[in-house]
Amino acid sequence: MTAVTAPAARPANPRFSSGPCAKPPGYTLDLLADAPLGRSHRASVGKAKLKAAIKRTRAILGVPADYRIGIVPASDTGAYEMAMWTMLGARPVEMVAWESFGSGWVTDAVKQLKLDARVHEAPYGRIVDMASLDYDRDICFTWNGTTSGVRMPNGDAIPATRGGLTLCDATSAAFAMDLPWDKLDVTTFSWQKALGGEAAHGMLILSPRAVERLETYTPAWPLPKIFRLTSKGKLIEGIFEGETINTPSMLAVEDYLVALDWAERIGGLPALIARAEANAAAVQAFVDARDWIANLAEDPATASCTSVCLKFTDPRITDGAAFAKAVTKRLEKEGVALDAGSYRDAPPGLRIWCGSTVELADVQALLPWIDWAFHAEIAALQAAA
Repeated sequence: MTAVTAPAARPANPRFSSGPCAKPPGYTLDLLADAPLGRSHRASVGKAKLKAAIKRTRAILGVPADYRIGIVPASDTGAYEMAMWTMLGARPVEMVAWESFGSGWVTDAVKQLKLDARVHEAPYGRIVDMASLDYDRDICFTWNGTTSGVRMPNGDAIPATRGGLTLCDATSAAFAMDLPWDKLDVTTFSWQKALGGEAAHGMLILSPRAVERLETYTPAWPLPKIFRLTSKGKLIEGIFEGETINTPSMLAVEDYLVALDWAERIGGLPALIARAEANAAAVQAFVDARDWIANLAEDPATASCTSVCLKFTDPRITDGAAFAKAVTKRLEKEGVALDAGSYRDAPPGLRIWCGSTVELADVQALLPWIDWAFHAEIAALQAAA
């Protein structure tokens, strides 16, 4: 076999983690100088920052004016758990999973909340047929499978008139994909994905139908304080005006505002989507030109443009997990791709974050290194045989 020479060019930013993700281009800590550190989030300066985060999120994502947006604790997980524990149980539920986080919501619904649930699952690389669901039931699903690299191609399967609520975990989709708000009643995400924000804070977006559910339904189980969205049968409006349930990090809030500044400067949501799609397209072109690697997504229409998951298909590989780990280790040792291995529950391979904060030039510089690392590991296997 001909030896593969290590590429000369390297990514300027080797951070391809799927969360926390790369910071926006040009980011420096100096941009956080305006953070009101040592100040109460209830003071006027803190309230103004939190309100600005909500207002600007609405503007960039195009969230309808009658939808509520709240900043909540515990990242996307906290936001989605809050929605499940406060709203589910009023109707039977359809639990939809095609990757590990969706499977986690299934576990909570079936084993913890013990709901009247029908479970629909698809293996890694595929999604559930969303048109087959009963939308008079509540529906819980992820828009983009962060650990499987597959996404909803659109919201066409969700009827505009439906009896149940749709609860969408959109944490690796928001700011990188077009979300049809009229089809989504509850939407959650974290700051640490497509805009490269800091961890620990989640966003909860509620349609008027979701608010109605909160104000007319009381779950059979007790709710901890951190999950309570209503008081005396009415929505706690302050949560959706920046009066957070618990103390937020004003440094993290400032970091999110900086990311929103960048998103606005480059052209808002259309530009964010275009950047992610271009990054994913570069990876797909690389994959299409080689017979030893493939996109984990079986249907190109469902292939993610953010968490792009790849699998090695060369028949000479007998231990896929060990091989993928070795390739990942080579890439990290060379400093060209950090945290680019597949998720621990997913099929072995690579997971390259291609979200909007990642520069296309960095993706393009990485791809020859994947080629190099693959052939280096194949040569090592042959030498050991």
